[in-house]
Amino acid sequence: MLIFPAIDLRRGKCVRLTQGRAEEETVYAADPVAVAGRWVAEGAPWLHLVDLDGAFAGEPRQLSVVEEIARNVRVPIQLGGGIRTLDQIRAALEAGVERVILGTAAVTCPELVRKACTLFGGERIVVGIDARDGLVAVKGWQELSRWHYLDVARQVQECGCLRVVFTDTGKDGMLTGPNIAATGELAEKTGLKVIASGGVGTLSDIAALRSLEPLGVEGIILGKALYEGRFSLKEAIRVAAGDQTEGSRVAGE
Repeated sequence: MLIFPAIDLRRGKCVRLTQGRAEEETVYAADPVAVAGRWVAEGAPWLHLVDLDGAFAGEPRQLSVVEEIARNVRVPIQLGGGIRTLDQIRAALEAGVERVILGTAAVTCPELVRKACTLFGGERIVVGIDARDGLVAVKGWQELSRWHYLDVARQVQECGCLRVVFTDTGKDGMLTGPNIAATGELAEKTGLKVIASGGVGTLSDIAALRSLEPLGVEGIILGKALYEGRFSLKEAIRVAAGDQTEGSRVAGE
């Protein structure tokens, strides 16, 4: 199972929000390029970048920072946040990212997902499904749609999407554990590849998500737990890979 360190960009800095609330911001670093280099040096196989300014504005705002990160690391990058047109997808890919994550657009304009998968390939287009109480949140998590997350997942799958990032927004930044049940249900009932996000606070949480790997859960995005030193990236990677020695220690937490 893959580990994706998250780098959330706001005003050019590396930050984290609690439950997506702009007023609940913690700045962790002024230089996100250096943060990216740190995670790669510690073994990150991927980086997960979020343009928070773009998510709130409805259009990308941090592409120059993303491009600089892409030039300075040797691992693939996936990027989300405010990307809602084919031209914006193309610009992100040309900036050096491997995958583009569509969120609001997947709900408001599913035809965009279909066209993007056709033009750029289903492997390069990911849909971010951010749910609260079963309903998908849009526009930087500021609004709830009327769509259940399973309905959205099935819809984007029909459009050619192969992979989703699933976040329970009520868990994000809380360090109280991910929504294991919903994550597993999404993978099992749709057959989509799922990257889990939100709520991971301990190595035991990673081990619990790893148990869903046979269902199609293929990765975990880590943010606040890494930045606050709850565990190291190397420890997280070992647990995600099923290291039995590390797993025994985790069980005794």
